[in-house]
Amino acid sequence: MHSGALGWVAMITMGSLYYLIPRLFGRTLYSIKLVEWHFWTSTIGVVLYITAMWVSGIMQGLMWRAVNADGTLTYSFVESVQAMHPYYVTRWLGGVFFLIGMLIMAYNIWKTVTSPKVVEINDAVLAPALAH
Repeated sequence: MHSGALGWVAMITMGSLYYLIPRLFGRTLYSIKLVEWHFWTSTIGVVLYITAMWVSGIMQGLMWRAVNADGTLTYSFVESVQAMHPYYVTRWLGGVFFLIGMLIMAYNIWKTVTSPKVVEINDAVLAPALAH
């Protein structure tokens, strides 16, 4: 679910906004370099986030399946949660990277919208809608 929400839906939505907002406001995008920074910080964040969840889930599942010779569980629930602590930290770090990417996007969009330069829209699809 997280890989789909962050890696697909969010990234497609961000790309759509980068395409639409300059056309809707009749301006050029403030910085392509900031778009690249946003893409890479968000991608690194998604990879860290998802990898940490996958690995910790596999580890926790294996810990819950481990049994002693007498059939009792080898690890308690608390021990499995304690073992996941480094993965929670990695997941948090991935979320921070993703958030930094979103802040970069917000700044880039803000500078685009508040830019005094107005450009001519040559987009055949949007031009009739903007003429009204």
